[in-house]
Amino acid sequence: MSLTVYLGIDVGSVTTKLALVDETGKYVDSVMLKTAGKPVLAVQTGLNRLYEKRITDYDVKGVGTTGSGRALAGSLVGADVVKNEITAHAVAASTNIPGVQTILEIGGQDSKIIILRDGIVTDFAMNTVCAAGTGSFLDHQAQRLNVPIEEFGATALKSTNPARIAGRCGVFAESDLIHKQQLGYPVEDLLYGLCQALVRNYLSNLALGKELLPTVSFQGGVATNTGMVKAFEEALNTKIVVPENHQTMGAIGAALLAMENHQYTETPTKFKGWNVADMHFSSITCACTGCSNNCEVITIVEGVNEFQHVEKIKDVKGNIIARWGGTCGRWDIS
Repeated sequence: MSLTVYLGIDVGSVTTKLALVDETGKYVDSVMLKTAGKPVLAVQTGLNRLYEKRITDYDVKGVGTTGSGRALAGSLVGADVVKNEITAHAVAASTNIPGVQTILEIGGQDSKIIILRDGIVTDFAMNTVCAAGTGSFLDHQAQRLNVPIEEFGATALKSTNPARIAGRCGVFAESDLIHKQQLGYPVEDLLYGLCQALVRNYLSNLALGKELLPTVSFQGGVATNTGMVKAFEEALNTKIVVPENHQTMGAIGAALLAMENHQYTETPTKFKGWNVADMHFSSITCACTGCSNNCEVITIVEGVNEFQHVEKIKDVKGNIIARWGGTCGRWDIS
């Protein structure tokens, strides 16, 4: 007896998430692991872990990918749907959180805000430039203060007089934090002051001019930090909902999109099977000299890389899985 499922994969710059939902859209299982600069290996390892955890056989009817590495992951596994993070997070939230109208999402390298009305995205904004307000920045400052990131939130909540830290820029925030640390501020006041600074940065940049109505959902890895949750609640004067699977909401949304696609089109899935986890892939980058753009074209080849010194794209041989990167699409095959 097998369980009909839909697979979602969210490949980010810091973490890669995989999730399964059943044919009713109910959450089944998920895994999360570090991308560590190797998205292909992260996807393969995630597939292995997800499959090894199974308590019954899975009959995969559809696959969706999202995140910054969605095109790569989609080519590797055979995705039926490739969607951006905004769409994936919005679908996951609107499906799992009744009446959600605002989504706060903070990941390892970027942050997003999504405004929904009646389950439809009406506005959004992304910050991919400034480090202040991202998970990586919080990790770095926690290390500086010798506080395990797992204890960041609980320690910050002990604060009674949070430090006022400049949060407009990551560089200024760090220098201000160091200055106040040298003045002898308690660690808990520094941590919660940092949470407040990051919330001010987020709201003054991403939320500027937007109406943030409840219900408000906080998603992404930073939502684990209870100090950030409290700081948002104080700033917005409303209760913040942190979904149970907040870290894998992007992958859940991708799985739900794959489910919707299959139920609407009734087409067979392109999923290549769980054995994709055991295949060998190589990536080759060549510059196209066909025009003045000099695009860097990436080719994904199945098998061991024997083309380390390939100079021309047309000379790449082997079982080519995907190719993209050109402005004009001349070389794209995915």
